[in-house]
Amino acid sequence: MNAHVTAVALAPDRLEIVASSERLAEIGPAWTELWRRLDGLAFQSHDWISAWWHTATDRDRRELRIGLVWNDNTLIAVAPLAVSRRKGLRLLEWAAGSYTDYGDILLAPECPPAALSALWQKLCAAGGFDLALLGRLPPDAAFRRLLARDLRGAGGVRLRPDHRSEAAYRVSGDWPSGAAWYESQSKKTRQNYRRGRKVLEDAGKVTFRLLPADEPLAPVLDRLSFLKRKWLAERAYESGLFDADAPVLAALVDSLARLGILRVFVLELDGALVAVSINFVQRGTMMAFVTTYDPDFERASPGMLLMMDYIQWSIDNGLNTVDFLCGAEAFKLRFATGFVTLDSVLGAHSLRGLAAAFADRCRHKMRAAKPSGAAAG
Repeated sequence: MNAHVTAVALAPDRLEIVASSERLAEIGPAWTELWRRLDGLAFQSHDWISAWWHTATDRDRRELRIGLVWNDNTLIAVAPLAVSRRKGLRLLEWAAGSYTDYGDILLAPECPPAALSALWQKLCAAGGFDLALLGRLPPDAAFRRLLARDLRGAGGVRLRPDHRSEAAYRVSGDWPSGAAWYESQSKKTRQNYRRGRKVLEDAGKVTFRLLPADEPLAPVLDRLSFLKRKWLAERAYESGLFDADAPVLAALVDSLARLGILRVFVLELDGALVAVSINFVQRGTMMAFVTTYDPDFERASPGMLLMMDYIQWSIDNGLNTVDFLCGAEAFKLRFATGFVTLDSVLGAHSLRGLAAAFADRCRHKMRAAKPSGAAAG
C-alpha cells in the first residue's frame, strides 16, 4: 500500500489508515494535540514514530499502518502500527516496535467502543499481513479495551493471549530524599558505591551532572554508540540502534528533546565520559531508555555509580518512580522495588500466519516441557 486509504464515514466518526510518509507528516499536529491531552507516553507520540520511520534502515521491508478515528476534524484515537517482513512472514506490530518499551494506542474517553472495533476491522480488511503480534502491553494499556470486545464478531482478526511476556522493573517508594534512599540500601551496596567513587577519584576529578538543554548531544551519542557496539560485539549481540552509520538513535533522542522530556545524565572523569544514561521524564517517573559505561573503568562500576546518582537526583526533584523499562538485567534487579508484567497478543490473518502461530505454540510447549536440569550425556 503506497498511499493512505481514503477515510470512510462512521457517523459521527470517520476511520482512516495512514500508510504514506506524506500523510504521516500531515496528521502530526492533530496527533500531538491528542497525545498531550491524554498525557501519552513518548512511545505513542507522533515525534517518536516519525523519528523511527524517517531513519529506519530497512524501510523497504516495512509499511505504515497507522489507524485513526476522527470526530469531525478532531482526532480521538491513534493505533500506531506497521507491517514488517521477517523470515517469510508479514507481521502487523507496533510502529517503532523495536524501540518501544510500552506498546499501546491513544484513545480519547469520548471514542465510542464501536468505532474502535470498526477501526480494527478496517485495519484487518486492508490486509497485507499474516500475523498480528502486539507485545509489551502494560496492565493499564488502553488497547485492552479493544481486546475486551468480540473482534471476530466485528470482522477482524481475533487476538489471543500469547506466551511472550516481559518485565519492566522499577524503583518506587516514599523516601523523603535521595540521601534517604541511599541509606536504605544494603551495607554492601553502599560500600560498593563508595569503593567505586574512590577508584575513580584516585584517577582524577569525578563529576555527575545533568546535561543542560543547550549542550550539543552529538559527541555524547557518538561515544555512547561506540561503547554499546563494543559491548554488543563482546557478547555476539546486534542492535541497529547503535550502528555507526544509522541515524535512528539521534533521531529518537531528538524527538524526546522536542517533546521537552529528555534528561541525559553523565558521569565524567576529568571531563571525559565514563558513563551515560539517556532518560526521559513523564507522569512523575524517570524512565531510563539507554545506559552504558566505559569498560576501561570496569573496576569502578561507573554504570552502577551513575544509576545510583540519577536515582537520588530523581527523588530529590520530586519524582516518585524510576522506571528501568523492559529487560531483566542484573543491574536493574539490584535496585528495583517492584515490576510490572508486559503481555502480548497474537492473531492469524492468513493460512501462512495460522501455520506459523501453530508451529510457534508447539515450540513453546516443547521448551516448557523440557527438564531444566537435564544431565548431559
